[in-house]
Amino acid sequence: MQWNLETLVLFVFFMTMIMIFWRPQNINEAIPASAGAMIILLFGGISLADLTEIFSKVAEASLTIIATIVMAIVLESFRFFQWCAHQLAYRANGSGIRLFWYTNLLCFLMTILFNNDGSILITTPILIILLHHLHLKHHEKIPYLISGALVATASSAAVGVSNIVNLISLKMIEMDLYEHTAMMFIPAFIGLLFMVILLFLLFYKDIPKNIKKLAKNEDVFIQHYHPLKSKLPADVIKKQSAFMLKMLLFVILVRISLFLASFFEIPIWLVAILGSIVLLTVRWKKFSLSPIDVLIKAPWFVFLFAFSMYIIVYSLKNIGFVAFFVDLLKPFMEEEASAIFWTGSVLSALSNVFNNHPALMIGTMVLTNAGLNDMMLKTAYLASIIGSDIGSLILPIGTLATLIWMHILKENGVKISWAKYMNVTMIVIPPTLFFTLTVLYVWIQFLFI
Repeated sequence: MQWNLETLVLFVFFMTMIMIFWRPQNINEAIPASAGAMIILLFGGISLADLTEIFSKVAEASLTIIATIVMAIVLESFRFFQWCAHQLAYRANGSGIRLFWYTNLLCFLMTILFNNDGSILITTPILIILLHHLHLKHHEKIPYLISGALVATASSAAVGVSNIVNLISLKMIEMDLYEHTAMMFIPAFIGLLFMVILLFLLFYKDIPKNIKKLAKNEDVFIQHYHPLKSKLPADVIKKQSAFMLKMLLFVILVRISLFLASFFEIPIWLVAILGSIVLLTVRWKKFSLSPIDVLIKAPWFVFLFAFSMYIIVYSLKNIGFVAFFVDLLKPFMEEEASAIFWTGSVLSALSNVFNNHPALMIGTMVLTNAGLNDMMLKTAYLASIIGSDIGSLILPIGTLATLIWMHILKENGVKISWAKYMNVTMIVIPPTLFFTLTVLYVWIQFLFI
């Protein structure tokens, strides 16, 4: 009977991952995940006590991410992100190279201020419209689109609150958000900068040196949908910019408040929800728009997906899958350098094969069951974040964000094949992974000497 349960759990796990990668009829990834979780529950793959523990770990992280995405949806209704993209394109002043760096800055800030999936969902269509308006050829668009996707996804390593699986793992490790940021932001940021420099050198010949200059009153995105409405009056531009800057300041304050809340042991999900309520109220008062449409568009499936995946991964633990990796990795956990490089490498490999969501969940369970002291546990965990958020980018299936990105490109008629994507990532990601792990090791030595 035990053998049958092990076979069932492994079968459900692999079939769930195949369905998530394949997504027939564009079904939401929460559907195969929840179907797999239901099978696990029906056949006794986890206990009621396991289920309660899973709920406690997933609920707060899901609420935080959903509230953050609600804020992004509200700002999208203000055309905030189109405004940001236009401002950067205008300031590029006809330089394709300057636009390359601004594009990556936009994607970085989107992930830092919101989250990686939201960054991909919102910025990719905006970049496609902008690059089309600038009359770039297909091969000239690729540097901006690929680098933007990689930066948007990898940036979630810098801040734990930018990725739901990072938040769940933080809860498991019992690590505060501000502590994670203190130990991780500098290494992750330096690693990201290193990655963008590699991307710039790799793409340099394809980046157009001169592009169309945008006028200050030229609204690219209105023109895309309404060709006769391409210009805005000066007073409208001034009012629009003032309002958008206020919104940007508010988002930054909410983000800072999350770290302060973590420091003072205030639930960060509560702060995130309050921030989304304020933005919904502003939208209602200023534009007379009910919050109902935003609440309908909110990604409530995020909780279902995370909860279901955790059930499946927890069942893997119950059949000894986690214990196998504990035995495999424990000999390499005796000193920090070895722990960092082995954990980061293994999580990178697992993420590219199974996707980084289940990979990081499994990796975190391995670390919490390996009998490590507090410092070694947190250090190895940070290395696993680098592996799952940066090392996972070698294959498009490594993260849900890159799968979503591929789907958006296809919907908009932009062809970037797996081979083209991997021609870039096979050159850029491995050195970025090991460079970032090295910086993490040096940074932790500096902090705790």
